[in-house]
Amino acid sequence: MNALLPNTTAVTVHQIARPDGVPTAAHFRFVETPPPEPVRGTALVENLYWSVDPYHREMMDAEFALDAPLEGRTLGRVVASRAAGLPEGAVVLHRRGWRTHAVVGPEEAHVLADLPGVPLSAHLGLLGGTGLTAYVALTRIAPLRGGEDVFVSGAAGGVGTAVGRFARLMGAGRLVGSTGTAAKAAYLTEQVGYDEVFDYREGPVAGLLARAAPDGIDVFVDNVGGDHLAAAVGALRERGRIVRVGTISQYNRPDTPPVRFDHADFVEKSLRMEGFLVRDHTHVRDELYAFAAPLLRDGRLVSDETIVVGFERVVEAFVSMLRGANIGKMIVAAATQTHTRT
Repeated sequence: MNALLPNTTAVTVHQIARPDGVPTAAHFRFVETPPPEPVRGTALVENLYWSVDPYHREMMDAEFALDAPLEGRTLGRVVASRAAGLPEGAVVLHRRGWRTHAVVGPEEAHVLADLPGVPLSAHLGLLGGTGLTAYVALTRIAPLRGGEDVFVSGAAGGVGTAVGRFARLMGAGRLVGSTGTAAKAAYLTEQVGYDEVFDYREGPVAGLLARAAPDGIDVFVDNVGGDHLAAAVGALRERGRIVRVGTISQYNRPDTPPVRFDHADFVEKSLRMEGFLVRDHTHVRDELYAFAAPLLRDGRLVSDETIVVGFERVVEAFVSMLRGANIGKMIVAAATQTHTRT
C-alpha cells in the first residue's frame, strides 16, 4: 500500500480482447492494485474526471495494447509530488486515463489555468480536446466567414454541439445538423442554436440535407463520414470546404464500403477537404481559452455534457456513448465530485 495514500486502492481498466462490432463489458477488466509511488521528477495524481471518446473505439482494434491500462484525457489533482512543475494540490490535464490514480511527469501533464466561474469539467469539453477540435475546425482548417451556412454531422455529440455553439457565436448564417433521434434534434434547435436538424434515420441523407438546406452549404464539419460526406459534397456551393473530424459510421463496422460521391464536384466547384488531429494544434489552446472562458463565465456559452458518476461506470459510459446515449460531451466523474447523477 502506498504510504502517501493509506487505505486506498488504485483501479485501472484494461482492454482484454479485440471487439468485432460494438464493444461490451466483456472486452474490459477492472484491475485493483496499491496506488503507484511517484519517483523523482514525477507526481501522483488522483483522477477526478475521465473523458470517453469515439476515437477510443478505433484504437481498440489495434493501437491499445491488450492486458494494459487504456489511455484517455483525464483531469486529476496532484496528491504527492516529486516534480517541481507539478505542485501538490494543482489540478492537471493528462492522458493517463481509465484509472483512478496515475504517475505523470511535467512533460505529460498540463497544470490547468485558474478560471473562476468556469466548471472544471469544461476542461474536458469546450476547453479541452473536444472544444479545441471544434475551434481549430472553424478557425484554422475551414475558417468560417460571417454569414456562411454550415452543416455538421453527428451534431449532438461533444464536437457537434461545440461546433454549433462556436459557429453561432462566430456569425454563421444557417446552421444545419444531423442526429439520430427527434429528442436530440429538438435539443439542438432549442438549446444549442441550430436552425434545422434532421434525423438521418428518416431517409436518404442527401434528400434530408437538401430539404434542410435547399440553397446549399458553405462549410461541412464531418464527424460521421459515409453517406453524410457524399450528401455534403453534392450540397456544397462553390469554394465550399469540408473538415474531416471523424468517421463514426465506420468505427463499429470496419467492413463498411468506401463512400461514393461525384469527384468531379471537387474540380467544378473548387471544393477543398482536409482532415486533422487535434494533438497537432495544442499551441492554439490559449487562444481557445481567451475566446471561450469569458463566454462560459457570463453564460453566453454553455458546455453541453452528459455526466456519469462513478469510475466503476466508465465502461458503461463508453459503450453508451458509442450507442448514442449522450448529448454533448460524455464525461465520467468521480463520486466525490458534485454533479447531477446519470
